[in-house]
Amino acid sequence: MKNTPFTEKHLALGAKMAEFAGYNMPISYTGINEEHHTVRNNAGIFDVSHMGEFILKGEHALDLIQRVTTNDASKLTDGKAQYSCLPNETGGIVDDLLVYCVEYNKVYMLVVNASNIEKDWNWISKHNTNGVEMHNISEKTALLAVQGPNATAMMQELTDMDLVGLKYYTFTKGKFAGVENVLISATGYTGAGGVEIYFDNEGDNAEKVWSEIFRIGTPKGLKPIGLAARDTLRLEKGFCLYGNDIDDTTSPMEAGLGWITKFTKDFTARAIIEAQKTNGVTRKLVGLEMVDKGIPRHGYLLQDAAGTEIGVITSGTQSPSLGKAIGTGYVTIANAAEGSEVFVMIRDKAVKAKVVKIPFLQ
Repeated sequence: MKNTPFTEKHLALGAKMAEFAGYNMPISYTGINEEHHTVRNNAGIFDVSHMGEFILKGEHALDLIQRVTTNDASKLTDGKAQYSCLPNETGGIVDDLLVYCVEYNKVYMLVVNASNIEKDWNWISKHNTNGVEMHNISEKTALLAVQGPNATAMMQELTDMDLVGLKYYTFTKGKFAGVENVLISATGYTGAGGVEIYFDNEGDNAEKVWSEIFRIGTPKGLKPIGLAARDTLRLEKGFCLYGNDIDDTTSPMEAGLGWITKFTKDFTARAIIEAQKTNGVTRKLVGLEMVDKGIPRHGYLLQDAAGTEIGVITSGTQSPSLGKAIGTGYVTIANAAEGSEVFVMIRDKAVKAKVVKIPFLQ
């Protein structure tokens, strides 16, 4: 099991640790609900150094990205990022990712899921037929996400870069907390606002950044947050989790990711996915709110009123913000309309739920 540059910090803080994507990661510190509300109402810090980062360089870098992703990366200019996905040959999803334009048509950074680093690297390399320079910098890159409505203002005290003025899905690069060449983006996985902070973990950089963030943030209520609260936060906003809501068998159209699928260019399985857009899909990822008591969990089967199997739960939790049980799942199109009554099979009992709009929390 791998450690991040901050593993010892988590242990010293008494975090409950567990293996995640091959890393020893903090799951919670003081409890999911408390950590969740800290981020929604103020600011919290996540160690997400397990994520993968690739640098693509050269005159054909953009062309390669265009061919392997669904979104249109040609729209990116320096300092902008976009959410996208890597489709496979059958229209499924190899991974979802962020594409950062460092220098237009010359230098890009791709941020991928920790569990898919090797898989994604091999997939992109397989399609690198024009000699694009590729660097896997995952092992030497530290990543902290400071999230919440007050997060950006707190972090502004540690840099001369304009963080408060950063628009959503843009980034800047400079000195932060005494460390040079830090990339800070107005992105995150919580829907609560804030920034993600990328830097080289050489020397004492990790110690400097962590200590300075807490020096500034602790008096203002900043707290460390584990992956469990990260999951409840992202689910309230309807953000997909790879391996649960999307995978190699789910298409962007089924997953509600048509908005990151642009048919103005050619990409892997474009014809298959475009046909789905034209002809429709047979199943769809929907939001579910429990009507009767029970919590939907990944893998639970879904039925209609007649007891016919119509789908499966992909993610579910008791929402700390809403005070109700919510989930997402794939259902047949006939049962996907808002307000549709469905039943979650919980310990062989059919528990009533209804289809609702995503995101659950505005």
